[in-house]
Amino acid sequence: MDAVEAWLAEHTVDLVQWRRHIHANPELSRTEFATTEFVGAWLTKAGLTPHVLPGGTGLICDIGPDTPRIALRADMDALPLQEFTGLEFASTVPGVSHACGHDAHTTILLGTALALADLELPAGVRLIFQPAEEVMPGGALDVVATGAMEGVERIFALHCDPRLEVGKVGIRVGAITSAADTVELVLDSPGGHTSRPHLTSDLVYAIGTVITGLPGLLSRRIDPRTSTVMVWGAVSAGKAPNAIPQTGMLTGTIRTGDHPTWSLLEPMVNEIVDGLLAPTGVRYQLNYRRGVPPVVNDPESTRIFEDAIRAVGPGTLADTPQSGGGEDFSWYLEEVPGAMARLGVWSGQGEQLDLHQPTFDLDERALAIGVRTMTNIALGVS
Repeated sequence: MDAVEAWLAEHTVDLVQWRRHIHANPELSRTEFATTEFVGAWLTKAGLTPHVLPGGTGLICDIGPDTPRIALRADMDALPLQEFTGLEFASTVPGVSHACGHDAHTTILLGTALALADLELPAGVRLIFQPAEEVMPGGALDVVATGAMEGVERIFALHCDPRLEVGKVGIRVGAITSAADTVELVLDSPGGHTSRPHLTSDLVYAIGTVITGLPGLLSRRIDPRTSTVMVWGAVSAGKAPNAIPQTGMLTGTIRTGDHPTWSLLEPMVNEIVDGLLAPTGVRYQLNYRRGVPPVVNDPESTRIFEDAIRAVGPGTLADTPQSGGGEDFSWYLEEVPGAMARLGVWSGQGEQLDLHQPTFDLDERALAIGVRTMTNIALGVS
């Protein structure tokens, strides 16, 4: 721990500079070539041997003894979102920004790697700099497909939380994020005149039946303690007030914090939609796209994380609620146990700007907190 603190005393300014460089040069999912080169160059300079993933973006780097390892993961990609922060180091790429804090995640793992590079570790550590977290079903699947989880016993990650004050790290046992699936329903009918709905199939009426019926019936078929919610995000059909349209579309999301429930959702949605639309005579095509499972922190990995957080300092450990958002870190947990924690990045003053907003920014004091937490995990500090 003394060695890590000495490293931070010398390199905290570097952490800020690295984060600002990555922030100013964001790259979309699976195009993180410059970010990969930037991280790889610093790892190599520290005497480490990073390996670029087959797609040319993302890296894996092992530190310490060749024993069963723990893995530490950070995501690298940015969002297709214009930045409006006005920062001196704001995105230089039109329509692309690090509005989800992945610039901080990458910086923290890079700092963790360099702080650990010359230390004797109690067990091996695998650093995973992952591309493409922001696209479904997520770049974590690409990483797993390379065999990156072979020899890994547990995996850990941090995610920025703008609702949590800087200096705090929140964690919980069980689901900390939700599964996130997409439902697309395309409908068609012969259409007709609104004065004679009995001579055709009333597509708009059918859409209304599904809009209210599907979320309502799901709420009666699924245990409310699973935190399952279905919300429509877009609906379109027709233009004229006196014409029953021939085509329409509904799109929405279904989220759940319960893994067994996630496996039941697709067949249940198919059954309910068919039952709702059968009496209307409207034809339909249902496209159900599974996203990511919920991130479910196992008890032992959560305990390890809690010990590492407590060791950062008094009052650092905090509770955190389950989020309705999805995170592809969950795919790693299909392979090995692990846990994700939330890193406080709110300054404690002013508005709490949410993730995925064009004005999102973070308190850079959180970078050192993140490095302390992740190095504590690697060093087995409790």
